[in-house]
Amino acid sequence: MCYMTRDFNSKTRSLRGFIAHIEESVHFVAGEGGGKFPASNSFLLTGSENVLIDAGIGLERLAEVDRIHRIDVLVITHSHPDHIRHGYYLADRHLLMPRETPESVSDLVMLGERFMGSRQAGCEWAKFVSEEFGVRALRLPDQRFKAGDVLEIGGARLEAIHAPGHLNDHYCFLEHNSGTLITTDIDLTSFGPWCGNPESDLELFKDSILRIMSLDRRRLCSSHKAPITGAGHEWFEKFLEAFERQKKLILDLCVAPATLDELALRSPFYRNTLKYKNVQFLFERQMISKHLSVLCKEGLVAEKNGYYYRVEGKAF
Repeated sequence: MCYMTRDFNSKTRSLRGFIAHIEESVHFVAGEGGGKFPASNSFLLTGSENVLIDAGIGLERLAEVDRIHRIDVLVITHSHPDHIRHGYYLADRHLLMPRETPESVSDLVMLGERFMGSRQAGCEWAKFVSEEFGVRALRLPDQRFKAGDVLEIGGARLEAIHAPGHLNDHYCFLEHNSGTLITTDIDLTSFGPWCGNPESDLELFKDSILRIMSLDRRRLCSSHKAPITGAGHEWFEKFLEAFERQKKLILDLCVAPATLDELALRSPFYRNTLKYKNVQFLFERQMISKHLSVLCKEGLVAEKNGYYYRVEGKAF
């Protein structure tokens, strides 16, 4: 049964269980586990050549898609592990990546260093994603795309939209023939925006969302949620509200003075669910730090001798 919610058009036709035709040449390919991390959804474009957007659906599903449709081109939206995860399976196909993706994508330890901030933490991250999720590094691409490029591939007209904040090389796509807006990791899920890497930026993320939601579209497709028929403006609004929810979560932790490390150990975002606690700690630390910076600028939190505390008399 195709992973769908009532937001997905009931006329959508299931092709192979987890593959569903959307419109024109565009198909939704549900990632294993409902598209939740460490998986992600993919998008299949069929025509004179078959194109797969992202490679995180799970190895068995990827092999099945390739068996049915024989993928000619793999497009990577950004270099997070749940999107490059099993790209090695299609190593002999034409590979497209964003212009902003650094060459560290071809070395897991270097990629981990980029995402975690140090060589030691990068080694642990590489061990974590390879052992737990089967992630391998990608080879360098055959071709790169940039903001504003319109890729006429797989029977589609795919406009590349640079949407940093989540990650510097993060892209969304607007498929013009079907009016399908692929929002990637502006994922519209209840977790809210993920900003757990050193290069993640809350304000850039918000700006990207506002740009994306201004585009004309007939449906939304994200990397971690089933497709949504219609403009889905309310989903963007809910996702934007999550920035404030996350900020309030960190503010409430500062009722008693605490260091950044102490706050990270409380694991407000992951709730101690990740197996590799050092990786979890660094993700938590990055996200908390970014929200603390905003709270301090707004005068809601102050810092003294490395301790953060809520400023009395300041309303959220």
